[in-house]
Amino acid sequence: MIKIAVISCSLHPQSRSYVLAKQAMAQLANLDADATLYDLREHQIPFCDGTDAYNHPDSIMIRQVVADADAVLLAIPVYNFDVNAAAKNLLEIAMRAWNHKVVGFLCAAGGNSSYMSVMNCANNLMLDFRTIIVPRFVYATGSDFGDDREPTMYVSSDKIMERITELTETTVKMTKALEGVF
Repeated sequence: MIKIAVISCSLHPQSRSYVLAKQAMAQLANLDADATLYDLREHQIPFCDGTDAYNHPDSIMIRQVVADADAVLLAIPVYNFDVNAAAKNLLEIAMRAWNHKVVGFLCAAGGNSSYMSVMNCANNLMLDFRTIIVPRFVYATGSDFGDDREPTMYVSSDKIMERITELTETTVKMTKALEGVF
């Protein structure tokens, strides 16, 4: 059985990214995958400084999570036309643990104009760590959620639910197809 780490990178207390991550977990439960959700709000990962940050217990833990996974789904907020700093920090802290992983993206943004924001992150993963990027992202905005920014927030858009299903199914298929290749 393949292992998938779903990592919610938002630090917002009422995170849309986390809601997307939970929905991806619900979809993965119906597929042949061992999936685990990690919420960066629950960890104190220091900002990468090129030295001591790598040795922090939470840095070691998240690096091991990425290393042990066959695939990683990143639920990322988009701020000011780019992925948030916690997501970028995760790439740097996990370093070579990203090597040869299948990676997919679930993005939550404030508007419709930032849908390409994840490409720099995807390019870094592909070029630096030889990851295989799932060629279909989820991109949701506030109007795609019911009870937005409330504790009861949920994905209300049928289109986004279809995209999450497509992303999770494609991630599992791609990961299985690549077993033994790396």
